[in-house]
Order: sequence, then structure tokens, then C-alpha cells
Amino acid sequence: MIFFVKYFIIELNKEIEKMEVYMSEILLHYTRAGKVENIHRGDIVAVDTTGKIIDSVGDPHKKMFWRSAAKPFQALPFVKKGGLARYGITEKELALLVSSHSGEPVHVDLVKSVLGKIDLDVSVLDCGSSRPMNSKAAKVLVENKQKPEAVHNACSGKHSGMLALCQMLGISIEGYTKPDHEVQKQMHESVANSAKISTDELEIGIDGCGVPVFYLPLYHMSLAYARLAKPEVGNWGSYETAARTIRDAMIAYPEILAGTGRIDTIVANVTKGRIIAKVGAEAVYCLASVPDGVGITFKIEDGNYSAINPAVIGVLKRMDLISKSEYAELIEKFPPILKNHRGDVIGTIETMF
Repeated sequence: MIFFVKYFIIELNKEIEKMEVYMSEILLHYTRAGKVENIHRGDIVAVDTTGKIIDSVGDPHKKMFWRSAAKPFQALPFVKKGGLARYGITEKELALLVSSHSGEPVHVDLVKSVLGKIDLDVSVLDCGSSRPMNSKAAKVLVENKQKPEAVHNACSGKHSGMLALCQMLGISIEGYTKPDHEVQKQMHESVANSAKISTDELEIGIDGCGVPVFYLPLYHMSLAYARLAKPEVGNWGSYETAARTIRDAMIAYPEILAGTGRIDTIVANVTKGRIIAKVGAEAVYCLASVPDGVGITFKIEDGNYSAINPAVIGVLKRMDLISKSEYAELIEKFPPILKNHRGDVIGTIETMF
């Protein structure tokens, strides 16, 4: 009996050695008094427009929900079918449609503007009420004794785009958030095509704002962003112009794509539009290097949002996608230190990849 157990273990080890086994790797150390207090693990993958992996840490094929980082590709059907011209949607408003905005006055006004152009109002938004991500905007609501509304939700721009597609197609907005609604079917197909994955393989869950959210390998997320970075070589077919239009809006209006003080906006501004950055919930994050046609995705394993900023800067530095001066500017805005409530520096954030 012992012989057979030993034989089984030996053979099992041989099979494991033949396999490529990937696990999330340590990306960040949070220290206190020079001692590691917290560890954040994760996975990173960078892909070019041909689908070649040019860099990775951990498991490049880990499956994960794309969350809000999928928004540029959900907007493709509306743009492709001529929705911008039909309703007079500006480039700034298009940036809102793919945003995870901070709920600042400029964002709220743009949501209302888009809905007005499609003959609807904020009452039809079915994304749920949410406190603005911007603390100043949230404070103003409290001071004015106002409650957060759906228009303040970071996904109200995306929902406005979904409603606009409904209006353009002449179909009911009733149940527009449900997976079996025609709008969601079109977006499911669009996201699958963007990521070069079949619709059958593209699984879904339900996002925080009530609409389908997509489950797929990080590799395919990166491929979609690589193709978005350089649509002219991304093999988009008839969607090339729509992809370029969305990319250009993201580059032109990073403050609409995210908001004041957020790294999505600041990375784009510091690099003068060379890098597109897009956050997703639970610390999924996508980047695109426009000149290089490279897409990058990382996922912080524990979903901790505080790990995003140092991870973004670390990824850009690792891949030499920012200059020394740009790196210094990002570090100045997002210093890798930890402070207590008194403002004392009590620790560091150390990049381990």
C-alpha cells in the first residue's frame, strides 16, 4: 500500500512539473517601522495588438470580472451606429459615456445634457443612487441637505449611453439593465469581439450598478486595450472608426473619464495622452500605451482600492512607459508613504515587481 502511495505521489509531481502553474505574486509591501505589515498580491499582463504577451507577473490568463474597465467597449454599438451625430453627442459627452466619474458638478451636468438630448431625464436611470466619489461634491450634498441620486453614481454615464442606444434602436427602455434586453445583448457581443473571445466564453455576473458585468481572462482585457490604443492596426474591421473615436475622447477629456485628483485623470495628463488609464471595481485596472499599441491589465488579488495608485505607477515604471520626470511627478502626487491621523509618516509602500 505504501509503495502505491509513493508511486502515485512521484507520478503526480512529474505531471505538475510539466504544467505551467501560475499564482498571484507579491506586488506591494506596506511597511511600518521598517517591518512588513500588509502584503498585496496580484497579476499583471501586457499584450500588443497581435496578441503577443510582452510582459507578465503572476497568472496572465487569470479570469476576473472586468467591471468598469469594460466601459469603452460597451459604448461601441452606439458610436458605430451613428448615435453621436444623430443626437449631437459631443466628444466630451462621449468621454462621460465610458467614464467612472466622480460625481462632480461637471459630470452631473453632462449626464443631464446627454439624457436631455435623447428626450429622457434622470428619473429613468436605473443604476441606483450613490454618493459621489469626489469628497468635495459629497460634502456639498450634505451641506445642502440633499441625498445622493442616481445621477451621482459613477456609472450614470454608462447607463445614459445604454438608454441612448435604446432610443436610437427604437426599443423600450423598460428592463434595459437585464441581460436579455436587446441593448445588453449587443453590448455583450461588442465586448466579446473587442477582447477576441467568443460570446459563449464571455460569462457574466451583475455589476454594482445592476447591469451585466463580464468575466474573462486578464489577457483578453489587455488585448482589447492594445487594440483600442492603435485601432488602425487592431483589426477592428467596420468598428475601427468607432474605436478610434472612443479612444480620442478618452485622451481628450481625462477629467471626465475619472475626476479631480484621481490617478486615471492624472496619468493621462502627466503623459499628455500617451497613456490611457481606466479603473474597474475590486482593483481591476487597465492601461493602454497609445504610441506602442500595448494594453496592460492588473488585478490586485484582495481587491483593495488603496493598492491601485502604487501599482499603476509601478507598472508604468517597470515597462519604461514613463520618463524619469513623469515618474517623479506621479510620485509627488501619489507619494509611496503611509501617514497616521496626525500626519506623521509611519511607513512606506514598496513595489516588489
